[in-house]
Amino acid sequence: MMRSLFSGISGLKNHQTRMDVIGNNISNVNTTGFKSSRVTFVDMLSQTQTGAASPKENIGGTNPKQIGLGSAVGSIDLMFQDGSVQSTGKNTDLCLSGNGLFVVNRGNERFYTRDGAFEFDAEGNYVLPGSGLYVQGWNGVDGVIDTTKATENIVVQVGKSMPATATSEVNYANNLNANIPMVTGITKSDGTAVTDSAVATEEEPLTITLSDGTSIIQTSGGYKVGNSMPVTTTVTMYDSLGATHQIPVYFIREGEVETDATTGETTVKSLDKWLVALAPGYSGTADSPTYVAKDAETTYEFIEENGTKTTVKMNAVEIQFQKTGQIVTKLSEGASGTAQTNGTAVMTLTSGAAGTEGVEPLPTGTSTEQQSVLINFLNLTQFAGNNTVNGTPNGNAAGTLKEVQIDTSGVITGVYTNGERVAEAQVAVAQFTNATGLTKTGNSLYQESNNSGAPNIKTVNDLGLTITPSALEMSNVDVANEFADMIITQRGFQSNSKIVTVGDEMLETVINMKR
Repeated sequence: MMRSLFSGISGLKNHQTRMDVIGNNISNVNTTGFKSSRVTFVDMLSQTQTGAASPKENIGGTNPKQIGLGSAVGSIDLMFQDGSVQSTGKNTDLCLSGNGLFVVNRGNERFYTRDGAFEFDAEGNYVLPGSGLYVQGWNGVDGVIDTTKATENIVVQVGKSMPATATSEVNYANNLNANIPMVTGITKSDGTAVTDSAVATEEEPLTITLSDGTSIIQTSGGYKVGNSMPVTTTVTMYDSLGATHQIPVYFIREGEVETDATTGETTVKSLDKWLVALAPGYSGTADSPTYVAKDAETTYEFIEENGTKTTVKMNAVEIQFQKTGQIVTKLSEGASGTAQTNGTAVMTLTSGAAGTEGVEPLPTGTSTEQQSVLINFLNLTQFAGNNTVNGTPNGNAAGTLKEVQIDTSGVITGVYTNGERVAEAQVAVAQFTNATGLTKTGNSLYQESNNSGAPNIKTVNDLGLTITPSALEMSNVDVANEFADMIITQRGFQSNSKIVTVGDEMLETVINMKR
């Protein structure tokens, strides 16, 4: 029997296999996250008629004489290049780029996929909707996501509520202007000069002269020669019920008045010290003002909309800065003769007390609430420029989850009706040493194989991958290339069929020799 017949048949089978792979690729040209495959051929074992001979003294060497026995499928390779990114506008869709896969579970069985068409089910599970497989990641606890623990099903409950949290700390940051103008003179409406401090009223306005040469007329507030005008900030504080309280906090740069012994001319020297208080620099009355000093208790009171009174108290604190503009965290010596911590204060807020005269009394059994708030100034700087000082409190009002947003790190952020944004979960991704060695299981899913290597499950940033939210990865099938391969495969199949046909004719000739 002619060997060429079997070679032709092997070629027919192999090209049929290649055509099957091409057909599968084209069939999945619009399958989300699909990875195309290719077929490579190798020659089969050859029959050796004469082995190779080495050169001799009188004759050269000869090559082996071998007859090939056909071709075989060498490999069917998975092409793991990225597909194009297709924007969908659906906030739960994810497109993963790079050598990685999403991790999904069904019970204890784990799969991997490039299909990021996820969504939340009725119980808040983040799933592949076509199969119901749970997307794996790490759920946040109070906005903190621990990615060092084992992965779990991502769950974000629809309509999730956020309880109210009372403010316990306010962190001040940004800059206090090192070139803020200082008060060099105060003049009453009758022309009398004030040498120390005074309080402005509608009836008794004050003309304030500043070190930059400007003058302003003030009808409210307290001022002291040698210090700056008050820099006012407002902090929103929350009580245990989530009610908000707007608390003013004043920053005043301190200075010294110096008089020239010869000319009698006075100048103001700015100190690297700021006084922080709840009062705008003074206490007492307009007739008898007392300028607030360090450690003096300052108070702010106001009537709430429900008729109750809120009282805020804080001892005035002095914060000091280095010549480099950074805050001094430790003072060398305090009033007690020991080192004092610089840059913090404690504010006490008492709400729910009876209001002023004419306001309805509190209902029977109503009690007042007191909360202590730490004020942190350690992130402040003192550079020349604008006053950008700003206080950011913790705490929040009660709220309900209204939407989720996913960023490029795979972090799912919940946006609540109270304006708070909380990290609810983070999507996990897996990376394999040999991703092309994964086993396909259908439904755009893969499983670990003996040659894929073990999965390295981390965050997107840890593995150097990229997630594009509100988008999906398109198939990486190149239709033009597949059509070209189809033509080549067809010609290869036809050529091998000719081998069988011609071999059959040659056999027929041999058989006819006896006639």
